[in-house]
Amino acid sequence: MVKGKKGFTLVELVMVVLFLGICAYVAVPRLSLAIIFKQKADSLAGKIVTDFRRTRRLAISDAANNTAGFALKMTGSSPYTGYKIENLNTAETVDSWTIDLSIACTGGDEFKFGTLGNLLTGSDTELSISADGRIFTINITAATGMVKCTEN
Repeated sequence: MVKGKKGFTLVELVMVVLFLGICAYVAVPRLSLAIIFKQKADSLAGKIVTDFRRTRRLAISDAANNTAGFALKMTGSSPYTGYKIENLNTAETVDSWTIDLSIACTGGDEFKFGTLGNLLTGSDTELSISADGRIFTINITAATGMVKCTEN
């Protein structure tokens, strides 16, 4: 090496890349992708619970203008591929989302909230979300519209 110049030789760089390659070869098979899918189920359950509460809040806050209420409706056949929030007065879609295909979402398909925040007659009360052995059940109390999520 020339005096005053700083840097790495080609041999040193090849050794570092080789060492990192060996580490990756050993570590990658030990990664558990199930953890990623379990986290996805957890995230989706939290998202749907938030959207149930949002739908209920919309029904209560817009009661003066909309006496029909709002609904969270699942889309696609069970297991569902998505869901939407709909204004029951105008049939307008307020918002919609897609559900990752690696997550199974089953159960009720229509949750209608009235102007007092309660579930309207004929509404479903339970939804189940699962991925790689992790199962969440979302229950809605019909009389009050309270949303509760439990991990089974």
